[in-house]
Amino acid sequence: MTDNDRLFRFIIENTNVRGEMVHLDATWQAVLQRAAYPPTVRNILGEALAACALLSATIKFEGSLIMQIRGDGPLHLLVVQASPEGTLRGIARWHADVPEKGLDKIFGNGQLVITIEPPKNRIGAEPYQGIIALQGDRLCHAIENYFRQSEQLNTRLWLAADAKTCGGFLLQELPVNSPDTDAWPRAMQLADTLTANEILHLPVIQVLHRLFHEEDIRLFDAEPVSFRCSCSRERIDAILLSMGTEETHQILDEQGTISVDCEFCNAHYEYDAVDIDTLYAHNAHPDKSSTRH
Repeated sequence: MTDNDRLFRFIIENTNVRGEMVHLDATWQAVLQRAAYPPTVRNILGEALAACALLSATIKFEGSLIMQIRGDGPLHLLVVQASPEGTLRGIARWHADVPEKGLDKIFGNGQLVITIEPPKNRIGAEPYQGIIALQGDRLCHAIENYFRQSEQLNTRLWLAADAKTCGGFLLQELPVNSPDTDAWPRAMQLADTLTANEILHLPVIQVLHRLFHEEDIRLFDAEPVSFRCSCSRERIDAILLSMGTEETHQILDEQGTISVDCEFCNAHYEYDAVDIDTLYAHNAHPDKSSTRH
């Protein structure tokens, strides 16, 4: 079995250092099939997708992780999401040539927002959101800065992407005492020798052996990751129901049908007057505006 579309966790025994590595192949291709991205935008989105997979594995409870960057630069929107089931999706929006380096040149004046949404069945649980100014030369620098400011955790990432695959490597210093006080700087120094080609193409066993052959590594079972969009007709139904019959019928009168397109997967949902009337007829609690004159 290859390492593609699998996430690996490991710890360096007798230290306070943990790590992860992910390779995205079919998952990445599924994202690319849904939009034609120029190379610079494509690579940043690929790095973000790999980062989101890695960060989702650090969540202490079950929930979805959403990483979003908005700015006033050429690449003005980037959104990636990871579900607790190991599914990923992502999009990017741009309006001009996007440079290869410099987050301030790529995104302009922007913010990095990381949101953790609890499961819908967890009553009373509120989403957690961290927001910081976008700083650094590359995406990995901005995420590392987020962890320093918002989580007070030393975290390092190495990310890479091309037209075929994307991947990432993460190290994190756990907030526990360790007799090996040199473990964290030593692990960072070794991981800094990683190349983009190694991240994208070497199996995790080879990477860990090359970096940490003098350490005692415990590698856990791999977790599968895949592309899947969370959109569905049921979700669109719920949105239309929340709008009320007056507003939905007004759209029908103006446009003839109600069309909804998912930006993440390009799925198309269309409703005509019969669909809308059936939807509200099956709604157990119709709103007060359901009578038309």
